[in-house]
Amino acid sequence: AARLLLDAYEYRGLVKHTGGCHCGAVRFEVWASADLHVFNCNCSICTKKQNRHFIVPASRFKLLKGADNLTTYTFNTHCAQHTFCKTCGVQSFYTPRSNPDGYGIAPHCLDDGTVQTIVTEDINGKEWEKAVKEHKTIRDMSKP
Repeated sequence: AARLLLDAYEYRGLVKHTGGCHCGAVRFEVWASADLHVFNCNCSICTKKQNRHFIVPASRFKLLKGADNLTTYTFNTHCAQHTFCKTCGVQSFYTPRSNPDGYGIAPHCLDDGTVQTIVTEDINGKEWEKAVKEHKTIRDMSKP
């Protein structure tokens, strides 16, 4: 069954990226394109953290280690789950408000060798509701 899943992802043109936090306590793998579409949000927390991320369905993300070393920060609507390593403080992935059924992955936390290109799109998180309503595809990015 695992081999069939692997074949299905490879067939869709996806590659397996691995990554994690700075200290190595948190490690994950994610199936995504080698050509990443990254969001650069200007909301209050993304601005402070310089949070740039690409979105994947939960089914294409696997936490390999470090669940016990993650902590979560929420604010305002408490929909976004900003997870980060308790040891080094790095947020290598999180659950975005726009896609609570998926993950936002920090491309700068991926291991070298699997990313071909990165296209960055600015998103106006200061006017989050309007930006997400007007965006044609963001809500579908976490759909399998």
